[in-house]
Amino acid sequence: MQIYLMKRVFSIIPVLIIVSIIVFTLIHLIPGDPARTILGQEASGEQIENLREEMGLNKSIVTQYFVWITGIFKGDLGTSYFSNQPVSEILFQYLGATLSLAIYAQILALVIAIPLGILAARKKGTIIDQILTSASLFGISLPSFLSGLFLVMIFGVLLKWLPVAGYKPLDQGIIEHIKYLTLPAVSLGLLQAALITRMTRSSMLEILGQNFIRTAKAKGAKEQRIIYYHALRNAFIPILTVIGQSFASLVAGAAVVETIFNIPGIGQLIVNSVTRRDYSVIQGIVLFITVCYVFINLFIDVLYSIIDPRVRLSSKRS
Repeated sequence: MQIYLMKRVFSIIPVLIIVSIIVFTLIHLIPGDPARTILGQEASGEQIENLREEMGLNKSIVTQYFVWITGIFKGDLGTSYFSNQPVSEILFQYLGATLSLAIYAQILALVIAIPLGILAARKKGTIIDQILTSASLFGISLPSFLSGLFLVMIFGVLLKWLPVAGYKPLDQGIIEHIKYLTLPAVSLGLLQAALITRMTRSSMLEILGQNFIRTAKAKGAKEQRIIYYHALRNAFIPILTVIGQSFASLVAGAAVVETIFNIPGIGQLIVNSVTRRDYSVIQGIVLFITVCYVFINLFIDVLYSIIDPRVRLSSKRS
């Protein structure tokens, strides 16, 4: 297990270095000048040049990259050009809302998707299977921002059950916190629920056709035990892959939903930082999201080896 884990950790180092180079290069290719954005259109050329010098923007892009990456190794993501605050401090101010939203949406997606996927597999070919398959296809096709607008219209404007926008932190009460996050979490979670439902159905169908399931049935094992102990356990690795990817997508892809529901999260911070050409904040956020992706995938790989010992053994032989 330790060897497997060490191999996986070492394999992510080159990934992070390549990603940092790509992120830094792409962000510096964005048109616009942070110095001009901060000083405004009325600033003179000399003032802009002085600020660029002060911010280190007149150095070559290679030098700027090495200054940035050296700071990261020391735990410093840089300083915001706009607010002059450390990027890590800004990041953690906005992270709580995004994490709450992503976790809530993921829980909703799992609660909906796993039982429905199992039900669709058990009722293969019936009207229930057809309804669930069509519903999951519709869920995949429906963008989160559109479902969010529909939910606002129905539950916020017409029925007035839930707030249409805004955010209440957890320290102001868990009921209020959940109340404000429900509509955005549902709109984000529906797409992920549809994906997980389809994956659960197809994985379960594949496993339910295996010989060991027929043997278990022939030996008189109860259906509940066959489904939830034998079949689901063996079908869970591909489902786990989709769950890991969906959670990473929720963290990274909440920008539109956060904007619609006016939630002060990472997505809204990215949009504001791009508007202000705040390179250091954009770089910090994109790198943070990438690291989240990589470590979520690492965590999923570790879970593979726990759920299925064959994964661990094959890695040991190689």
